Amino acid sequence: MIVEMQEYVVEGGELLRGQVRKLRKTSAENIREAVVGSADTLKGLKSPVRLIARSSIKLTAVGQTTVQNLIELQSDVVTSALTEMALRLERATQAENIVEMVREQIELTPATRDRVMDEANRVVTIFKTAGREVRAVAKHAYEGIVEKAEKEVEAVKPRRKTAKRAARKAPARARKAA
Repeated sequence: MIVEMQEYVVEGGELLRGQVRKLRKTSAENIREAVVGSADTLKGLKSPVRLIARSSIKLTAVGQTTVQNLIELQSDVVTSALTEMALRLERATQAENIVEMVREQIELTPATRDRVMDEANRVVTIFKTAGREVRAVAKHAYEGIVEKAEKEVEAVKPRRKTAKRAARKAPARARKAA
């Protein structure tokens, strides 16, 4: 009986060794396939990363140009406001009475309104231009990424699908008569 148990243990050990060898071999093959797939994926990311980096540089340039235009506009607004305020003060000091001073201040109101409207229109123009430029950069980046993805999809051959068999349905149960 002891001999039979020893033979059983030896046979089990051999079987276990064989399974371990098989597992090692398949594990190594699976790891190799995964590493090759990962390397291909990483290589495939170079192009989109470069495209996004270039787009980021373009967006930065758009942002800098927009801020520069806004700072120039702010300078113009402050200068024109100070000039207009000086003109109002001059007219106020030249007025002979309060009625004349109020009348001259009212006469300057349309010019102030026109100046403010022109400045508001310049702000809108600056932001519209920036929006168009951002849209163009985003569209270019999107098209570049989608184009690359479409090429990769075309390169992959679709698998043929096998026709599915209809599943067998269980027969309907007969209801018990009440």
